[in-house]
Amino acid sequence: MLTAEHIYSTFEPLRNRENAEKMEKYMRNLFPFLGVKTPERKQAYRSVLKEYGAPAKEEIIPIVKELWHAEEREYQYVAQELLARKKQLEVDDDELIEFLVTTKSWWDTVDGLASNTAGTYFMQYPKRTEELTGKWIHHENMWLNRTAILFQLKYKEKTDFELLKDYCLIHAESKEFFLQKAIGWALREYSKTDPDAVEQFIEQHQLAPLSKREGLKVVKKQATNNR
Repeated sequence: MLTAEHIYSTFEPLRNRENAEKMEKYMRNLFPFLGVKTPERKQAYRSVLKEYGAPAKEEIIPIVKELWHAEEREYQYVAQELLARKKQLEVDDDELIEFLVTTKSWWDTVDGLASNTAGTYFMQYPKRTEELTGKWIHHENMWLNRTAILFQLKYKEKTDFELLKDYCLIHAESKEFFLQKAIGWALREYSKTDPDAVEQFIEQHQLAPLSKREGLKVVKKQATNNR
């Protein structure tokens, strides 16, 4: 059965310093990398699963936590892929989500955690949505703010647009790039479901230019195509 050690022993031989330097530079030298590019990483992940077998459901979280503490960034990516195997999350997994979002935080891990892990969690435990995301949207940690804005990214017609609007307005005046971008991204995704509602919201409220520009991309494209 798969363990963290099996993952380490599979990935360590794949180190490539030339690739790592480029990847580290792209990520602003915030994290060290093995230098394993995405296609190679996914292939290695599939092969180690095939060789050792998927971990038992109760073993996934301990392995995810261990990989999250590992030095190189690729291990956090593998941890997220493993976490995605846990289709049914536990009600107390909100603590895990908070830990992952606030540890080694950057967009490359947070966005997947927001739209996949947190999004799945709140679909399964909707009664906890306002309690937890209400805490996150006001939290001093910007990445939890971003997660609260983005967790409905894949909800489409199930989106609670009133909640999304409230969260966008809470940070509408933020100067933080990642929050301005998140607001625009969330609105853009929902505009694929209800473009009129998104356009009306953007027109009626003072949002950062970046948020407006991102939020209206689909609406403007549709308007151009309809001419």
